[in-house]
Amino acid sequence: MSREGRTEERRLVRRGRGFEIYVERVRLPNGHTVELDIVRHPGAAAVVPFRSADEVLLIRQYRHAAGGTILEVPAGKLDGEAPEVCAARELEEETGYRPGRLERLGSILTTPGFTDERIHLFAAFDLESGTRALEEAEVIEVVPVRLAEALRMIWSGELVDAKSVAALLHAAHHLGRLVERDAED
Repeated sequence: MSREGRTEERRLVRRGRGFEIYVERVRLPNGHTVELDIVRHPGAAAVVPFRSADEVLLIRQYRHAAGGTILEVPAGKLDGEAPEVCAARELEEETGYRPGRLERLGSILTTPGFTDERIHLFAAFDLESGTRALEEAEVIEVVPVRLAEALRMIWSGELVDAKSVAALLHAAHHLGRLVERDAED
């Protein structure tokens, strides 16, 4: 049995502003053939901006699909540029700060059951004043919080955006503020 599936047929159903939806006939690794709805996405970048060693900038953003405002880290869709360029651009557009230094933290697949979207995660340090430039559809408030408070918000369920949870946990681990426990614990 093969470990890889194979797309046998692909049909574009809808082209959106930032993604495409396909129906794909796929031969699965077990030999079965199924039709899947797949959202093809160009990818994105998300960034945890550190205003100081202990303080990060979150954003409170209106998200219609989520039913109101949620806390997030700055992020946005790749627009043909490298992920680090996207992270720096989105940070400045959404918060008004430019990174003096960006560090790559990793990447995540958002929801691999129906999309190929991969979000590249970064931490930004040595922030400098820039120019905030919100898009018409963006309703965003910048919210400075201590890193420890942002982590508490994750554990309490107050901060539930998956990319932001992953980015903050990666950033905290990167800085030694979140350590792995031994397997024996």
